[in-house]
Amino acid sequence: MLKKRIIPCLDVKSGRVVKGISFKGLRDAGNPAELATLYMHEGADELVFLDISASNERRSTMLQWVREVADNLFIPFTVGGGISSAQQARDLISMGADKISLNTAATENPSLITECSRILGRQAIVLAVDAAQTSPGIWTVFKKGGTVSTGMNVIEWVKTAENLGCGEILLTSIDQDGRRDGYDLELLELAGQNISVPIIASGGAGDYVHFKECLSGRSDAALAASVFHFGQIRIARLKSFLSNEKIPVRIEGEC
Repeated sequence: MLKKRIIPCLDVKSGRVVKGISFKGLRDAGNPAELATLYMHEGADELVFLDISASNERRSTMLQWVREVADNLFIPFTVGGGISSAQQARDLISMGADKISLNTAATENPSLITECSRILGRQAIVLAVDAAQTSPGIWTVFKKGGTVSTGMNVIEWVKTAENLGCGEILLTSIDQDGRRDGYDLELLELAGQNISVPIIASGGAGDYVHFKECLSGRSDAALAASVFHFGQIRIARLKSFLSNEKIPVRIEGEC
């Protein structure tokens, strides 16, 4: 049985990790390199490293962050934020990133998914989808850090992205983001019914049981930020809890 993954997310703006509620009211959460190293030692399976202002400010992901992370980490990590070409994606992988995450640029140029997949392989391409419920049972894709509606239906978009060559979907509920009252299980279930690539659930973690609920369903991994950044949940304890609840996770020391 495949192990479920626990993935801290480091949203970075102006060189600092930040966290807010529904993508707003950002506050400082610490130094990126220090937090990344801490999470690795605590038992994180992977890291996601996002420059959340890159697309809005029309600039590339800061390459020095990638170098620093690659020099200090021994677990897989994904880099995203402002990647708008296959060459940028290739550069990030060549500097040590294991995967790249596409968001805004992919909504504006879906063929970018295919271009990156052909160069790097499907396994290295993560599509980040920021979703907000716009009517009962309907979620819409937002771009530019969750500030601009694309008008696209989330389920149709993830199906299209899978066909274009992405290897994983990072699905964030804007409505739940930072609220700590649970993942959007309805959205995750619906997405899982329509695609076969792995799903990383994001937005809403606030308690151990929220991870259990999420990983008991169709999600292959659970991503969280504030509960890790501010010390409410420790990864080792979380994994112990999940293991006791019969959720298959990798425990430190296992092969």
